[in-house]
Amino acid sequence: MSGTVAPSAAAEAARSRHRRGRGVEPAAEVRSARYDTMILVPARNEEAGVLTSLESLAAQSRRPDLVVVVVNNSTDRTRQFAQEFADRPDSPPTVVLNLDNNPHKKAGALNYGLNWVREAVGGRLTGAVGHVLVMDADTELHPKFLERARNVIASDPRIGGVSAACFGRTGLWSNPWQRYLLGMQIIEYGAAASARYRRDVHTMSGAGSFYRAEALQSLIDWRGEVFWEDHRNLVEDYETTIALKESGWKVTANEACIAYTDLMPSLRQLTQQRERWSRGTVDTLRARGWTKYTWHSISTMVLALLGAVYVLGWGSRQIVLAARYGLDHTPLMLAMVAFWVLYPALRVRKLGWKAMLVEALILPELIYNIVRTYWLLSSVLKSYFTRVSAWK
Repeated sequence: MSGTVAPSAAAEAARSRHRRGRGVEPAAEVRSARYDTMILVPARNEEAGVLTSLESLAAQSRRPDLVVVVVNNSTDRTRQFAQEFADRPDSPPTVVLNLDNNPHKKAGALNYGLNWVREAVGGRLTGAVGHVLVMDADTELHPKFLERARNVIASDPRIGGVSAACFGRTGLWSNPWQRYLLGMQIIEYGAAASARYRRDVHTMSGAGSFYRAEALQSLIDWRGEVFWEDHRNLVEDYETTIALKESGWKVTANEACIAYTDLMPSLRQLTQQRERWSRGTVDTLRARGWTKYTWHSISTMVLALLGAVYVLGWGSRQIVLAARYGLDHTPLMLAMVAFWVLYPALRVRKLGWKAMLVEALILPELIYNIVRTYWLLSSVLKSYFTRVSAWK
């Protein structure tokens, strides 16, 4: 779809008529609108960050034509703050939808927002909407995110989605342990952003995923919904990524499409988050089985487990021996130590010298790998032996 934008009358209608529940008819002006880029923001109990996220949309070099915020099972002031943003005269046209009783978690909120838009434009996304950005309400986008993502998706008509390169927000620690934990997450996100496959992305990021509306409509035509509504679906973004690939679409990532996301400030919160991600991934892979769209993820997970066992076993033993008896000066040992120091440091060079120094010290990464191995192993075991825990 070429760069059509919403007419001003439709923009005013979208700005003034904020949806607060199911079954509300869109204004006639909205029905007649055509949107090149619309934003879908599911938000549950995000009063602390939703304004920052929405303000990053208002600051885009290519402003969105419509922002739809779906307030999902919230018990705080998320809707109030989203409403305040929508009422600002300098905000992009913004609609606030409220979903009080949503049994389908984030997937249900996303589908509800998409269904509202489809109703608003006449039943189908294709032809009325060009692109849909899905972003979390604890995420802040780089000012050129939309501009860059649109350029990437326009470069190849087979691309159905462009995933963000996610970086953690800095400066949020209050004690040395928290500084270490958040710092390792920052390094982890940065390393992942540099290493992601550009042609076969593992998963579209929930923090920021820019979709071709035609691709999303193809999923609706195929299975009736974009995001799989099932209480067992803990990773709606990953399941949708596989569905897009199965439908013949390509997905990609781009380092210039940057999203800054919140980090987990405690070990308990971090473990809960990563267990949900890993558990959801394992559940999805078990449901799909070994296919040309899942083999790489399955192999990566198995190798990660084997690598963690090797590193934690052999690497820990070598550190203990070196501390007790001194470093073995054989050429092989010196070469391995040099690799252990240089490779991790070079892997994060784009994050600056502090990150390189932390990685070169080996021990901080080794400790973090212990935590990472725990949640990976526990996720696999829980996938096979426990039920899915409820979350919203």
